[in-house]
Amino acid sequence: MSDAPPKPAAKAFDQHKRLIVVQVAAVLAIAPLLFAKPVLVEGSEGHEYIETLGMGFVLVCFLGRLWSILYVGGRKNEELVTIGPFSMSRNPLYFFSTVGAAGIGLMYGSVLVAAALALVSYLVFRVTARKEAEFLFGKFGPAYSAYAERTPPFWPNPLLFHDQAERHFSTKALRRTFVDGLYFLALFPAIEIIELLRTSGVLPVFFTLY
Repeated sequence: MSDAPPKPAAKAFDQHKRLIVVQVAAVLAIAPLLFAKPVLVEGSEGHEYIETLGMGFVLVCFLGRLWSILYVGGRKNEELVTIGPFSMSRNPLYFFSTVGAAGIGLMYGSVLVAAALALVSYLVFRVTARKEAEFLFGKFGPAYSAYAERTPPFWPNPLLFHDQAERHFSTKALRRTFVDGLYFLALFPAIEIIELLRTSGVLPVFFTLY
């Protein structure tokens, strides 16, 4: 994500719309997977390892997004949050969502699909992060500039982590993020069902994915 100084923007940007775009893209990507199989045979040690790794990525996404929303939920555009996960990355919600997108591909057993979903997510969130940076710069000026100068735009730096003893959070924002996260968790049984239908011969296989 770009570190170039953003232009001020007067209007807040709704990042939730971009999350919906990523979710729809994931569904569209999974659709053709109904008729494809991973190069590693289902049940093999390699396939199970990649699948387990993908599940771990999705869980990190789910928990990471909940953790992030505890700090910023309900006040994302009202104040400059620079503690907790936001002390390590300016966009931890987008980072964890991208991890989740990669996890979906790995759960299917395909490194190629994982890389493609992660790339699409990153590009979509890059646009969103740029718009948000413009708004925050316009609202908080030098305070945001100083924050952006010391904090990575995307990849978290754990060495920068700092927190405070007390913080307030929005139960509404937390609930919405939890519901959004259920989308990722619902893919666990969905992918298992696809594998079962494919191995039983119900779904035809037209190509192989690496």
